[in-house]
Amino acid sequence: MKPVGQAFRAEVGGTMAAVVLLLAGCGGIPAAALQLPPESSANRERQTRAFDGIAEPALLAASAAVLQDLGFVLEESETRLGVIVASKRRSARNAGEIAVKVLLGILAPPGPPPWAEAQNIRVSIVTRPAEAGPAGRVFLRATFQRVVYDAAQRIIRREQLNDEELYTTFFAQLAQGLYLEAKPS
Repeated sequence: MKPVGQAFRAEVGGTMAAVVLLLAGCGGIPAAALQLPPESSANRERQTRAFDGIAEPALLAASAAVLQDLGFVLEESETRLGVIVASKRRSARNAGEIAVKVLLGILAPPGPPPWAEAQNIRVSIVTRPAEAGPAGRVFLRATFQRVVYDAAQRIIRREQLNDEELYTTFFAQLAQGLYLEAKPS
C-alpha cells in the first residue's frame, strides 16, 4: 500500500497532466478560418434575386415547379420557413477522364474503376422578406451543390456549383413561370 503522500502526488500529477493536455489543445481558431474567400460576394450575387409584389408561398411554389421541370425531386419543403431542398441523380461519366484513367489503370491494383460514376446534384432554395426597400420585396437564394461517386459508391468529390449559366437558366425559368402565373387568362 502506498503512503498517503505518494497517492496524493500521483493523483495531482495525473490531474495536472490532463489539464496541460487540455490547454494545449485549445490553441484557438485560426484567423483564416473566419475569413470569407474573395469570390463569396460574387457567388452570393449570382445566387440571389429580388422579387417584388409576390408572396413568399407563391414564389416557393413557382420555384418548386421550375425545379421539377429541371428534373429535380423535392426532398424537403417548409413554406413557413421559406425553404425547399431538391436533388437529382445523374451519370458523372466523362469519356476523357475514363480514357486517361484506363491508361493509368493498367499500372493500378485491381479493384473498382477509379473514375466518376454518378453524381447527386442538390439545390437549396431559401426565401426571406426584404428588411428595406419596397414593400412586398422578397429575396430568393438558390445554391447548387454536387457530390460525385465512383463505381464503389465512394464519394470522390464534393463541390458547390458556381456556373453562371446554371443560375441564369434557373432564374430565367423562374421569372417566366411567375410571369405566366400572374398573366390573366
